[in-house]
Amino acid sequence: MIWHTWYRYWITYQTILGKEILRFSRIWVQTILPSVITTMLYFVIFGRLIGDRIGSMNGFAYLDFIVPGLILMGVITNSYSNVVSSFYSSKFSRYIEELLISPAPNWIILAGYVSGGVARGLVVGGAVMLVAMVFTDIQIHSFAVMLLICLMTATLFSLGGFINAIYANSFDDISIIPTFVLTPLTYLGGVFYTMDLLPGFWQTLSLANPVLYMVNAFRYGVLGVSDIPIGFAFSMILVCIIVLTAISLTLLRHGVGIKT
Repeated sequence: MIWHTWYRYWITYQTILGKEILRFSRIWVQTILPSVITTMLYFVIFGRLIGDRIGSMNGFAYLDFIVPGLILMGVITNSYSNVVSSFYSSKFSRYIEELLISPAPNWIILAGYVSGGVARGLVVGGAVMLVAMVFTDIQIHSFAVMLLICLMTATLFSLGGFINAIYANSFDDISIIPTFVLTPLTYLGGVFYTMDLLPGFWQTLSLANPVLYMVNAFRYGVLGVSDIPIGFAFSMILVCIIVLTAISLTLLRHGVGIKT
């Protein structure tokens, strides 16, 4: 009986995940290619044109220094946008109600949507990494750290996209957070600079930005350097994932933004 229940859960999870993967892979020109092209422009403008004038940073060429942050930017934006657009569409089309009244527990529904966001984030991250290899010749310091941070980052922002979708009442609402919150956090998260360049007050203030921990931990995985102790960075990201997971499950349980 227990085995049969878990098998049903697995089928439900697999179905949601398969739908999410099919959704973004079918229109890859709109979901994957734009991030690759945007990153190429970053490499050309910031890496080649401006980077040569900036010189080295933390002992690395400027282009090599910004590569980890640019890769993670693709992971963040795509994992977030995949979940927020997909889950809100399910609300708008009213078929999310069929899932909610099914025997599937809320954590399976959440896991399916979040895994879809993680899948898109990793696909884009991998594509951007391949592009980076064309422009640079960096040697990966730790594949394990790099992959784990990618997974945790994609999970965290997929959860963020899920919460945004729950509260959204229109398609306009799903663009507010990415524009006014996500973009500033990303650009101020150490993608293009090291914390040593900031005055003391701004260094302290930057510690409230979760993207800072992700970028630095990922940079450690790629280059072996970080402004933040790697253990502390992992802990902060994990805490954020746990908090957002608890919030997402609570909102689902109470039907916030879904049940009328």
